[in-house]
Amino acid sequence: MESTPSRPGRLPAAPLPLILVDTRSAPVTAPEARPRWLSLGLPLLTGGVVAGGLALLHLRDPHREGSWGLCPFYELTGYWCPGCGGLRGLHNLTDGRILDAIHSNILLVPLLLGFLVWWGNWILTGWRGQPIPRLPKVLPRSALWITLAFLVVYTVFRNTPWGTWLAPV
Repeated sequence: MESTPSRPGRLPAAPLPLILVDTRSAPVTAPEARPRWLSLGLPLLTGGVVAGGLALLHLRDPHREGSWGLCPFYELTGYWCPGCGGLRGLHNLTDGRILDAIHSNILLVPLLLGFLVWWGNWILTGWRGQPIPRLPKVLPRSALWITLAFLVVYTVFRNTPWGTWLAPV
């Protein structure tokens, strides 16, 4: 039985020719893996910048008035921001005075520990050869909103008579 085209003027489609390729003659090579140290460039650069900043902070005491400038939020409003006392606290940590650092800004030590965990994870990801983003995702969106709300509550509370124990020294 003859096949007829479905539309007038069209011929039935001819089968495509089969092309065979001999794969035994050309070995398949995997792409070259990047050296591990090359994946660590950006995390190590970040760590170096932070270490350099801490060295400068250690050499120039922020307890002296005006040595690192003024807090713009405090100068405009007269209230302490969540970061007020942070430079003094970091300076105290570089001197080894942990309790003084906590007294300067109670949020400093937990934030610093969180940064160290995040940075260590960034380095391990690069060392394992996994692709690392330029700026790793720190927290999911819901946690960012919770953190922002906590910082607002902390800022308001430390500026009330009940939160004077949170005031920077």
